[in-house]
Amino acid sequence: MFAAERRQLILEMVRANGAVSLRELARVVQTSEVTVRRDVRALEAEGLLDRRHGGAVLPGGFTRESGFPQKSHLATAEKTAIADMAAGLVEEGEAIVVGAGTTTQELARRLARVPGLTVVTNSLLVAQALAHANRVEVVMTGGTLRGSNYALVGSGAEQSLQGLRVSRAFLSGSGLTAERGLSTSNMLSASVDRALVQAAAEVVVLADHTKLGSDTMFQTVPTDLITHLVTDEPAAHDDRAAAELQALADQGVRIAVAGGGAGAASSAAASAAADAGAGTRSGRREMPLPGQRRTQGQPLRALGEAAGERERDRDRARVADLRRR
Repeated sequence: MFAAERRQLILEMVRANGAVSLRELARVVQTSEVTVRRDVRALEAEGLLDRRHGGAVLPGGFTRESGFPQKSHLATAEKTAIADMAAGLVEEGEAIVVGAGTTTQELARRLARVPGLTVVTNSLLVAQALAHANRVEVVMTGGTLRGSNYALVGSGAEQSLQGLRVSRAFLSGSGLTAERGLSTSNMLSASVDRALVQAAAEVVVLADHTKLGSDTMFQTVPTDLITHLVTDEPAAHDDRAAAELQALADQGVRIAVAGGGAGAASSAAASAAADAGAGTRSGRREMPLPGQRRTQGQPLRALGEAAGERERDRDRARVADLRRR
């Protein structure tokens, strides 16, 4: 394929989907990510698209929301790995809320095997995935159907969540930054997601690498309310994505990085099921701090745990200083 043909196809994919990862572009045009990156730079120079962490978006700052048919074909391997790992956070007999999205739909398919689970959701797709799970109770919110993502939104959905209390909320969105947290492009969806967050003791964000560093119009979960982030590993050369993960960890977010392959994801889910709290899981891939090297045989810490340890060290120093006084 000639460069002009590649770039035209790349441009068409971005226009159709709003945001596309470099991995997906390279797969479709059947070339390397290095070549695709050069094409994206050239198209950006012409003002036809904007580069983002590990991908390309429509020009104009904020990314727009894609419809469900387009989203369902983006970063499918990454979403599968993320869903496998996130399912390991859910224990038997829990009550949780699950928001709308293609990644949360993947999660719901795995939750069908968790006995005694109660799932509250505003997503028809999540409910459908759990419809035949005889040991899982599904509670639907009220509201008005938003056809583009098969979700119930509006005052009916929000009012049905009032007074609800569950252990965890699992949410995805259109963008995630350390500065603003999770965001989405639709005001009604954002409002329901905020109500889901208010009902949960902890918030788990599911976001593949294409969402890192992307900022969309409506904030749903500020960074200080995000307990866990489950994501996939960005490309080795994507320093900006690594910096975004570091910034999130510095604000106390626990970060788990899922492998892209199906085998690695299955292994991660199996080992993660044993421990839903803190600590290193044998199936989880930990991200090194940007610029940090690892000595031979030294395990990597989770970014969030490293940030928490620094905070505990500061607390111990304050206590020692008070005692000396």
